[in-house]
Amino acid sequence: MVKVVGLGGALGDASVTSAAMRQVLAEAEVAGATIVLLDLNVLALPPFDARNREEDASVARLLAEVRSADAMVWCSPLYHGTVSGTFKNALDWLELLAKDPRPYLSDVPIGLVAAAGGTQGMQAINTMEYAVRALRGLTVPYVVAISRAWQAFDGAGVPVDPAVGQQLQTLGREVVRLATLLKQGRTTPALGVS
Repeated sequence: MVKVVGLGGALGDASVTSAAMRQVLAEAEVAGATIVLLDLNVLALPPFDARNREEDASVARLLAEVRSADAMVWCSPLYHGTVSGTFKNALDWLELLAKDPRPYLSDVPIGLVAAAGGTQGMQAINTMEYAVRALRGLTVPYVVAISRAWQAFDGAGVPVDPAVGQQLQTLGREVVRLATLLKQGRTTPALGVS
């Protein structure tokens, strides 16, 4: 069994990225994973300050869950062509993993989801991919960029468009599949996404 940690969300009551992350994690759980949701709206991390690296309870929880993750799902809204400041702040706290036995996110597969008001969600995906590489992780090749995010989910957090729901489910399965292969010490030449 693999553990998948979802990291993301946005400050605000009705976060599309939180709804998207819940959909991916639900499918990961169906695929056999243990899941943990780190919603940034709830986690409320303090601003990262490189001069002062004291861990409060929220930072300690973030680091503990990431350290024990076999895989992750990152979800961010697109703000001004990049990820939200809240999401970037969470990534900055991962600097405290630098001297771990598994430094940063070494060899951890990470699925990426972005939600955009228009059609530019890939800009946030690209930004997250740069961060994955900098943290020594592995980007799951299948990514989901949600356009017109304000109308993508209903009030219960269910995708309005079945195609969006299918994309999020596919990502959940792919994250678990790749994490399982890596945990077993196997690799595969093709992801076989349909």
